[in-house]
Amino acid sequence: MLAALSFISVSWDIQLTTAMVAAPIVASFMTRADRTGLVALVAVAISALGGTWLGVPYTFDYWFRVSICATLAGLAVLSALLRDRREARLQRMTVIAETAQRAVLRSMPSAIGALGLAARYVSASAEALVGGDLYEVAATPYGVRVIVGDVRGKGLEAVQTAATVLGAFRAAAFSEPDPVALAKRIDETLSRMLGAEEFVTAIVGEFQEDRVTLANCGHHPPIMVDGGGASEMDTGEPTVPLGMGSEPVLSEHAWPAGARMLFFTDGLVEARDRSGEFFPLDDFADELGEGTVEEALDALVAHLLAYAGQEMNDDMALVLAESAPQ
Repeated sequence: MLAALSFISVSWDIQLTTAMVAAPIVASFMTRADRTGLVALVAVAISALGGTWLGVPYTFDYWFRVSICATLAGLAVLSALLRDRREARLQRMTVIAETAQRAVLRSMPSAIGALGLAARYVSASAEALVGGDLYEVAATPYGVRVIVGDVRGKGLEAVQTAATVLGAFRAAAFSEPDPVALAKRIDETLSRMLGAEEFVTAIVGEFQEDRVTLANCGHHPPIMVDGGGASEMDTGEPTVPLGMGSEPVLSEHAWPAGARMLFFTDGLVEARDRSGEFFPLDDFADELGEGTVEEALDALVAHLLAYAGQEMNDDMALVLAESAPQ
């Protein structure tokens, strides 16, 4: 009987020590280092004092198990501390990238002449690095020119590339005769600085009184919304993105009074719901013709966030242009 009781006491001692070891390890994965440290202290204390209420003698084996518990608890705290530092460093880098990105993207005017404009930029979820989505507009002697693009990659390098694209656009938009020539000028600038695997998909548009011309460099075609509903613009044969020797074709389209055109990056059409289905832009495209351009973009963003569960895995840039109704 005494042998049996002794075996039960030792078993409970081992189980208690094992449970106390597990507690700080689990905490290190779930909470901050300071809280993990508190759990570790409590675990070691219970492991050390457990022999009192279990009636287990404080033998060498007992203290050896306590020391193992203390060692593993310390390692759990160290692991949580290193994870906290990595997360803090990532957060700082993300804030820096987002600040740089906001500095690169200037505010969109509400109108230029007879062209109404609205823009939205939706950042990815906290777990995703900031991207290189971009947009800009310029009132030139040739008409109002717009660029919307998406840099391959994430982080500060993508933001730097986006700044280069926008700088080249702003410098050349007033001198190049058409969107194709403008796109080629930007491509030449990028080709001198990008690596072999880097590129920027983009679309350049030029709005005049009753027509719009487009140069598509490997980007999603814009959506036109007019009296006949919403439809994807035909921008010709796909071409390689900017930075890879892009040779876009010029496509011309009617631009009737009251029509609207949505330019967007792939964060819009590649957003997924919980089941993995892509956002059905076609289901909501007709609504882009309702309300003001600001209200229409707000409604589209609301639909998207609701569909994606309020979390985006990629940044998204939207520009909605409107031909003023006569």
